[in-house]
Amino acid sequence: MKDVIKKEVILNHAIDQVWNAISKAEEISNWFIPADFKAEKGYKYLFSSPPNEKGCTTIGGEVKVANPYTLIYTWIVGGTEIETTVKWELESTINGTKLYLEHSGISNYAEDTAVAMFESFNGGWDNCISGLTSYLKEVVNAG
Repeated sequence: MKDVIKKEVILNHAIDQVWNAISKAEEISNWFIPADFKAEKGYKYLFSSPPNEKGCTTIGGEVKVANPYTLIYTWIVGGTEIETTVKWELESTINGTKLYLEHSGISNYAEDTAVAMFESFNGGWDNCISGLTSYLKEVVNAG
C-alpha cells in the first residue's frame, strides 16, 4: 500500500505570491474551499464546504510548522479520527517557484479504506494544484 503522495509543480509566480496563496485563509478559500486557517504553529484550522458530490465537506487539523516557505499540518477528514500529514515546501527558481506537496500517513487508515483514501487524496491534490494554478494566473496576475 502506498503511504505518501508527492506532487511537484513549477509556478510562474514569485515565491511570496505562492506562499500567500497556500497560507492565508482568504486566498485558500478562493482556490480550495472556505478556510479558517492561520499559518501559525499550533493553530487548529478547519476547511469546510457545503455537502458536494465528492462527499468531503470538512477537514481539520493543527499547524505543526509554519516557517517561510515550509508549511506542515495534520489532516483529519470530517467524520474520522485518522490523522495524516500535509507538507508544502516552496523554492525560488529563476522563472518563479517550485512547489512540493507531500501527503503522508495514509496507511493510518484501515487497509481497504487506505487504498480508497490514497486514490481520493491523489486525485484531490491534482485538482487542488490545478485550482491553485488557475487562481494564481487569474487573480494574482489580474492586478
